Amino acid sequence: QVQLMESGGGAVQPGGSLRLSCAASGYSQTTNCISWFRQAPGKERDGVAAIYTGDGTTYYADSVKGRFTISQGNDKNTVYLQMSSLKPEDTAMYSCALRSGFCQGLMPAYVYRVWGQGTQVTVSS
Repeated sequence: QVQLMESGGGAVQPGGSLRLSCAASGYSQTTNCISWFRQAPGKERDGVAAIYTGDGTTYYADSVKGRFTISQGNDKNTVYLQMSSLKPEDTAMYSCALRSGFCQGLMPAYVYRVWGQGTQVTVSS
């Protein structure tokens, strides 16, 4: 059974940085699309960044380009989201999600079959 586990969330001041981790286990396929989503209270779940683990191709939402970086560990079982220059509007529950095969840009949440439990990020002074 494929499982995802996020970690690294917390509270930070505006302008600060955090690194989220998404550890995947229970699968043998090494080429997947793993994405980070976020959802603030009362808002829809939005895709933030995605990476195709086959070749490392990455995709970003316009709102985070230049501030967030998605990457994968050498074993391809862990995906990171390095977040810098954080803003109050980045406050949300961040979740990672996995689907087999290629990424087709930032895809909607319904195409992902496996989700982690989420980790809270709060940006506030």
